[in-house]
Amino acid sequence: MTKVTVLDDYQGVVAHLDAVRILDGLNVDLEVITEHVREEGRLAEILAQTDCLVLIRERTRISSSLIEALPRLRLIVQTGRLSNCIDLEACSRRGIPVKDGSGNPIAPAELTWALILAASRRLVPYTQQLKQGNWQRSVVEIADESLGRVVSGRTLGIWGYGKIGKRVASIGRAFGMTVLVHGRDQSKQAAASDGFEFVTDRSGFLKRLDVLTLHLRMCPETRHLIGEDDLACLRPDALLVNTSRAELLVPGALLSAVCKGRPGAAALDVFTDEPDGVREYLGVPQILCTPHLGFVERDTYESYFREAFTHVRAFVHEGNREQVAT
Repeated sequence: MTKVTVLDDYQGVVAHLDAVRILDGLNVDLEVITEHVREEGRLAEILAQTDCLVLIRERTRISSSLIEALPRLRLIVQTGRLSNCIDLEACSRRGIPVKDGSGNPIAPAELTWALILAASRRLVPYTQQLKQGNWQRSVVEIADESLGRVVSGRTLGIWGYGKIGKRVASIGRAFGMTVLVHGRDQSKQAAASDGFEFVTDRSGFLKRLDVLTLHLRMCPETRHLIGEDDLACLRPDALLVNTSRAELLVPGALLSAVCKGRPGAAALDVFTDEPDGVREYLGVPQILCTPHLGFVERDTYESYFREAFTHVRAFVHEGNREQVAT
């Protein structure tokens, strides 16, 4: 029997997905771990009998030492696109294949807009005060009250014009916003073909924005790309939204910048060292935080696990063929 383990199913939904039916008829033992296991030694114990390991995005790092501690491991499957959470060199040394799937730009683009609208209209503090019995108030002290505002007629900046950035930009246009794009040469060409203005100068781009959204891939060139000097170019009433990667920003830069008033607010779905990295932001009223929900919705999970379990099924079939051949 092939042991298949899924890590970090925080919501306990994997076993109830339609995609799990792909494993029907196979001689597999599916185990789904719902709690995050941080300690590597404990994780090695849990995975000791695992043949196929399925990861939900980057929730657990698969290090070289962990791989060496798992002699039975024969396949790793990453849901979505391959990331840097797996030590690929260690897998290669062991002859362990690593499979991935496809990304889904729809869910993170929609979440980006959920955060833009929630932050712009101050939905969370209004809801919190409503529960306290305060009608149409977003803070306790009326002297501290400030109104939300619409996005129509304002300027949206898209930093990184890939599949997600394109969707966010098109929605911004539908809301009646002026959309500006900044990024690499391929972003310039794509933005121009879609009728959006591309701004080459970074500070000039940032100074014109009411809302800035980040949609950059994580790579050595983009790690810590955005520092406090860049953020200081944003207006005091600007909103920064990051549903991409926390590591795009210099550590501590955003918190310091918001506390200094530029930008005036931020909405974040990604953090370094998740989940602990969110804590430094939770007490800051100008920052709206969500627990990395960009891909956490039913359709994306079905797509991710349909691909993941298809990889597992192919692996099990290949193993059965090898046994018959010998």
